[in-house]
Amino acid sequence: MDIEQSRDDNSSSRSRRQFLLAAGGSLTAGLAGCLVRGDETDLEGEIRVDGSNTVLPHAAALAEEFQWRNNRVRIPVRGSGTGAGFQRFASGETHIQNASREITDDEQALCEQNGVEFIELEAVLDGIAIWVHPDNDWCDCLTVEQLQAIWEPNSEVETWHDVDDEWPDEEIRLYGRDSASGTFDYFTEAINGSYGAIRSDYSGTPDTNVIVRGVRGNEYAMGFGGAGYYYENEDELKLVGIDDGDGCIEPTRETIESGEYTPLSRPMFAYVNTNELERTEFREYLRFFFAEVDDRADRSVVEDGEELTWTQWAARRVGFYAIPDLTVDESRESLEDTISRIQ
Repeated sequence: MDIEQSRDDNSSSRSRRQFLLAAGGSLTAGLAGCLVRGDETDLEGEIRVDGSNTVLPHAAALAEEFQWRNNRVRIPVRGSGTGAGFQRFASGETHIQNASREITDDEQALCEQNGVEFIELEAVLDGIAIWVHPDNDWCDCLTVEQLQAIWEPNSEVETWHDVDDEWPDEEIRLYGRDSASGTFDYFTEAINGSYGAIRSDYSGTPDTNVIVRGVRGNEYAMGFGGAGYYYENEDELKLVGIDDGDGCIEPTRETIESGEYTPLSRPMFAYVNTNELERTEFREYLRFFFAEVDDRADRSVVEDGEELTWTQWAARRVGFYAIPDLTVDESRESLEDTISRIQ
């Protein structure tokens, strides 16, 4: 059944994990459904959202805020995974597809085959973090070349000593996302040069929390996942900086939003079925992404003198990072141009 919800306008922000739990507990009926309280407006209808499990908390935060202001609009949010979500989106089952990578040629062809036209909107920034066990006192930073040597197909790296002669001669236990994940796709392309290029003997999972548990349970382990998961577990993990030629840099709000953290900073996307833009509630929900936050928003993630749009605000609220203002302007313009052509 739908979640019945009331709230205090001054409620504190939720973590990414809390949004995941909220969404995970309502996958069948959808997140937040029809709110018991909130603003009643003329908008009414259903907007179905699916896609990346990584982007799910951001989508859940946006859906919650919009539904609170328009409580007759229902926005079920799922996180089936980028690949699985694109299959549903391309068949017309869903209206918005969240993706932690860009759409592939095969997925575009499937959309075209089924008459699903779309636009791509950049919605959020993320950083993929490398983490190790907190008792690991030898590895504080890795070069991109070292990461490639560890993770590439047919890698000859088995122990930490194979990476650096001064490091322990102990097997590296590797944990990461599985091949259904957009995070997997982005990581393998950024580090090893193409989607899916990775050694076969690592432990792959669709759930980043499993990666966290695996690494914190083994002194010699290493894992990769969204940086927000590290910051939710920083007492139990150690963050490894990445040297892409300009020194060792860790993923933080500043280094990701400025573009300094390379090559593992990435944009993540919302793909919009433009056939649905004839519906008023659908247009207004998408415009909400790029509207400035109102005075009822939790402003703990807003810096002094800063103005954020809802997509930027939601990103920070759940442990992601805000897209640049220029990207907001470009995405808003793309959306409005598409709406103008349809109306």
